[in-house]
This record gives sequence, structure tokens and C-alpha cells, in this order.
Amino acid sequence: MKSFSVRRPRVFFVSVYYVVLLCTLSVTLSVSSELEFEEVTCGSVIKLLNTNSKTRLHSHDVKYGSGSGQQSVTAVEVNDDHNSHWQIRGPYNGAACVRGEPIKCGEFIRLTHVATGRNLHSHFFTSPLSRNQEVSGFGEGGEGDTGDNWAVMCSGQNWERDDTIRFRHQDTDVFLHISGDTYGRPIHGQKEVSGYANPHPGNYWKTQEGVYMMPKRSDVDVL
Repeated sequence: MKSFSVRRPRVFFVSVYYVVLLCTLSVTLSVSSELEFEEVTCGSVIKLLNTNSKTRLHSHDVKYGSGSGQQSVTAVEVNDDHNSHWQIRGPYNGAACVRGEPIKCGEFIRLTHVATGRNLHSHFFTSPLSRNQEVSGFGEGGEGDTGDNWAVMCSGQNWERDDTIRFRHQDTDVFLHISGDTYGRPIHGQKEVSGYANPHPGNYWKTQEGVYMMPKRSDVDVL
């Protein structure tokens, strides 16, 4: 059985996050009738569904008991867990991502876990169950390194909400993947997320629930 280290939840951080999320949602809903858009945009807070396993990308303040010892990244079946929210940001050491700007196919982004502030990350450690490449949560306050950068692999000009896409890791070229391997305690039933070297049905993803920033009009916020 793989060991994990569990920290006390960051209750204050999560409560502040929910206030911000609900305020943003109210603004977004108020203008939705005036402007409809299909693009996935910078600054959006989303959930991602693996279309093969029907599970959502997830993380939490639980460390791997092997490999890097960094924050574990998993996938869960439930659709109402706040630990499955990720914010789309510009790449580390790359061009600034303008809030509301559509994400282009092939563009590098970071996915920052909202509840813990750590980025979706990979590196040359072995994953605990499948023995693929480990995927973890890394960095503090949203700042890490180039191991946080993922290319959005889609077929059109921009990433759209209905697209089925892949994420390819900048440093190691693996795809964000779910093999189907399942953890025991303390995260019983959650699926392992790993990096896989080849295209496979297990590395297809699609956006689900979230707060989508409107395409930029006059603001200049960058992330």
C-alpha cells in the first residue's frame, strides 16, 4: 500500500476562494445573455473531465509517499468537489496570459489548483501505481518552474469548450493521462493521474463545470 502524508485543510484559503468564485460567477451570469462565446479563455476557473474514465482532474493537500513527495494529483468521479477547480494561466517564463483571451491550440499554459495554489506539474519521477511518469502539484502561490507548462493539443484555431483535447508536457513530452489504476487509503477510490509517452484514449480531456472569463474587451489583467 502506498503511503501518503495528510495536512490539515486550508479552511481560510478555501472560504476566501469561494467568495471570489461566487462573486465572479454572479458577474459572469449577469452578462451571459449579452455575450455568448465558445472559447476557453485565460483566467477561467474550470473542471476537466477525462473522457475515457469519466473522472475529473483533482488535487488536495496530500503528499505522495514515494517519488517526489510533492502534492498528489488524482481524478475523482464526483462533480461537486471544490478540489477539482483549476485556473488557466500563462506559462512559466512565457508570454503573459491576458484575462479573457482565448487559448490557442498549441499554446502553453499552466493549470493552477485553486484550493492549494500549486500548479499541475510533471518531471522524471515514477508514478506510484502504473509506473508511468509522476504528475504532481508544485510551486507556492502559483509560482513554480517550466515543469508546470502544458501545451493544449486541439485541432482548430482556439480551444473551445466542446473540444476533446490532450495536454502535452513541455519539458518531457508526455501526455496528461489516466491509466485506470485506483488508490487505497487515505484517498480510497481516486484514480492515479500520470504522464504517458504516447497518444491514448486515456489522455483525452474536456472542460466541464466552471467560471469562464468573457473574451477580453477593455481590461488588461494578466495572469
